[in-house]
Amino acid sequence: MIALQILFWAALGLTVYTYALYPLLLVVLCRLQQPRRVASPQMTAPCDPDREWPMVSLIIAAYREEAVILQRLNNALLCDYPADRLEILIGCDGNEDATGELVASCPDPRVRLLQFEQRRGKPSVLNDCVAQARGEILVFSDANTFFEPDAIRQLVRHFDDPGTGGVCGKLLLIDPETGGNVDGLYWRYENFLKEREGQLGALLGVNGAIYAMRRSLFQPIPSETIVDDFLIGMRIHLQQARLIYDATAVATEESAPDIDAEFHRRARIGAGGFQSLAWLWPLLSPARGNVALAFWSHKVLRWFCPMLLVVALLSNLLLLDRPLYQVTLAAQLLLYVAALLGKSIGGTSLPARLSRLPAMFVSMNAALLVGFVRWLSGRQRAAWKRTDRSDEATVKKPVETA
Repeated sequence: MIALQILFWAALGLTVYTYALYPLLLVVLCRLQQPRRVASPQMTAPCDPDREWPMVSLIIAAYREEAVILQRLNNALLCDYPADRLEILIGCDGNEDATGELVASCPDPRVRLLQFEQRRGKPSVLNDCVAQARGEILVFSDANTFFEPDAIRQLVRHFDDPGTGGVCGKLLLIDPETGGNVDGLYWRYENFLKEREGQLGALLGVNGAIYAMRRSLFQPIPSETIVDDFLIGMRIHLQQARLIYDATAVATEESAPDIDAEFHRRARIGAGGFQSLAWLWPLLSPARGNVALAFWSHKVLRWFCPMLLVVALLSNLLLLDRPLYQVTLAAQLLLYVAALLGKSIGGTSLPARLSRLPAMFVSMNAALLVGFVRWLSGRQRAAWKRTDRSDEATVKKPVETA
């Protein structure tokens, strides 16, 4: 009986820690360590023609993106980075639509098309694009992501410090229909963690929509890599270089069109997380300091949280002969009932708003559990599945969700 109680409270405690106590710990550590600020709205770097800006290669892997690729190119070409120091490489994964033809039709000499006839997956495309890149600094993005005009130089300015290996920008999610964000609270929560971890030198990976790194630090990633941006970013820590989060380097992107698409994305991230442990396990050593603390607290425990929830529920059922555990079971059941209501109740009423948080929490952990099963069974493929978007190539005004 004591063993069951220990099991229950350990599972519950670790879950509460990773989602609630760890963010508070980050706040305390940031105040105690008083790290130097690396990104604030006041830190700008005007595009001075007399400054020696490094050569930059903007790399975009694209798969069946004919609906948005020309708009993405136009957005990239309008950035205020010196034109003679920028090249744009579009790696087209498979020749399945007109994406490659549209890129080839762009007359600007800064644009280079790398057309791959067979679809092989994003990791292989990125490896081949980097091999042909001429830039000292690599900037990675997606075909459906749109940069603010100063985003590239806001990223690149940090490389004046030779200790900086990579910089992650800030992504704002927009809904193409309402202008809102389907999981705005969660996105704000995640960006809060990024900012605090960045201050501690423990930023965990990068956002594939907007990040930069020194080409000298890029290592080809395995073709079976599921979550390429996380692996690439964490490898910067493995090479003892600094990884920075800069909230002034801004990009926008449409949010997932529906709950199913968002569930698929999170399941894929979960599978990729478990896969990455085989390559990144040295970063879990206590010798890695804040990086190890963040990796354990923010990622590893989060990935195992679905299993912890199952353990908490099952052990609670076996302890029902005690009044305390009748209360804890009722609280767990209330959480899952609220989650079901959150998926079924629409609108902006108070019950709808209150039920969205448990719905998001349960849905995310269910997706992570699916991702774990897919990783364990080897059913999660590296080749990404294109998210269907509106065929209207129109940049909408972003709504601040982070």
